[in-house]
Amino acid sequence: MARRPLLAGNWKMHKDHLEAIQLVQQVVYHLDEQDYDRSEIVVIPPFTALRSIQTLIDGDRLQIGLGAQNCHYEDAGAFTGEVSPAMLAKLAVRYVVCGHSERRHVFGEDDETVNRKVRAVLAHGMRPILCVGETDDEREQGLARDVVARHVQLGLDGVAGDRMDDIVVAYEPVWAIGTGKTATPSDANEMCGFTRDQIAKALGSDAAEVIRVQYGGSVKPGNVAELMRQTEIDGALVGGASLRADDFAAICRYHRL
Repeated sequence: MARRPLLAGNWKMHKDHLEAIQLVQQVVYHLDEQDYDRSEIVVIPPFTALRSIQTLIDGDRLQIGLGAQNCHYEDAGAFTGEVSPAMLAKLAVRYVVCGHSERRHVFGEDDETVNRKVRAVLAHGMRPILCVGETDDEREQGLARDVVARHVQLGLDGVAGDRMDDIVVAYEPVWAIGTGKTATPSDANEMCGFTRDQIAKALGSDAAEVIRVQYGGSVKPGNVAELMRQTEIDGALVGGASLRADDFAAICRYHRL
């Protein structure tokens, strides 16, 4: 089954709202209808830039989607410094990243917390990008598959089967994020295929057929075309390269490389 690739740029803690507007304008300058037809393209700026980018997308009728990097799982409450899914939905946010490795390993989020976020995002009509993947130590110990299986199974626990079209899972080996290291295309394809097998165990084979599995980890113009040729890879969650307009535009035009 053909799944439309999702190419999402996660800016992390970079770009103020003015820089964000400029970056999006520069990216879309390089893209045309063929690129939008081939892939779904999404930018994921910091919270402080969401309103500015939403206004730009709406005002200029841009064909890119808006994503958020995180959210709390409650709609409201005494949670200083947090942002609720209800708030994001009002900003026309389409995707929310859940369980990024930096949230897990820097901020201590566990699988239960990630699962609550996934379900909260879905409850507000948005689409979670559930991040899964092993650290370098876990990989060296031969635990990569165990870790990914746990992340998928617990991350999707309690998710209704009729929402499977709205879910994205991103396989991001932690050892490849921001390090310049990249899994070989065949290794990335194998692990994305394994991730899909775990989705089937969690939600059934029909879900595994439609849910998109992205690869993330030092994706750049020089390797994206080969990664995207792999049968189990349905897009890319791009980090550092999404901060440079020329690089992210080239990634979005991978089919021309």
